[in-house]
Amino acid sequence: MNTKIAREIAPKGVLRASINLGNPVLASRPDPNSDPRGVSLDLARAFAGRLGLALQPIVVDSAGRSVELVARGEADIGFFALDPDRANQIRFTTPYVLIQGSYLVRESSPLQAMDEVDRPGHRVVVGRGSAYDLYLSRGLQQAMIERAKTSPTVVDEFLRIDADVAAGVRQQLEADTQRIPGLRLLPGNFMTIQQAMGVPADRSDETLAAVQQFVEDMKADGFVARALKRHGIAGAQVAPTSTL
Repeated sequence: MNTKIAREIAPKGVLRASINLGNPVLASRPDPNSDPRGVSLDLARAFAGRLGLALQPIVVDSAGRSVELVARGEADIGFFALDPDRANQIRFTTPYVLIQGSYLVRESSPLQAMDEVDRPGHRVVVGRGSAYDLYLSRGLQQAMIERAKTSPTVVDEFLRIDADVAAGVRQQLEADTQRIPGLRLLPGNFMTIQQAMGVPADRSDETLAAVQQFVEDMKADGFVARALKRHGIAGAQVAPTSTL
């Protein structure tokens, strides 16, 4: 990649990548003393290599915080769910991974289907600033939304406040059912979350095109599929390739 584009993408001379641990499909930290790992880290390293730059991961615990860092130019790239409410802050590539947003309830809950969630009096817990927070804030007409600090704490908050439904990434909710007895997922998914790379909104078309080309190359090459397999991520799909 030419030096001019590399300088525009990473003006500090190092690729600052915001890594959100709030979505276990993309990144996680096995224990507090370990380095983060996951598909987004693998992509960030590969992109830094393409640019010929060192990588500086900036690890955060929520999507909202990751958006803030990139929007303010404190990080050069990030890994986000596509959402129109973020479009004035972030310029997005095409998606590289598709994951599902699902609902979780107690075993004893009378709720049996997704279309029963949006009813008066129901409280739905989401991760503040997450893609499904933005989506459900637009879509739910009668149920009340309650917000946990981060996506991984949604189920704990759901239990703490005795809410009716927890909403989140299917893989996180499935892990919570293994961690806490007496919970179940409702059948199906309320949304497909399209995960993409993003750059600050003031970056040029040429800069965005370079990042987008990288994303398409990583899908076509099988890099994303291999990363998902390497990190043991089940249930996520590589997004279809796009014509640039």
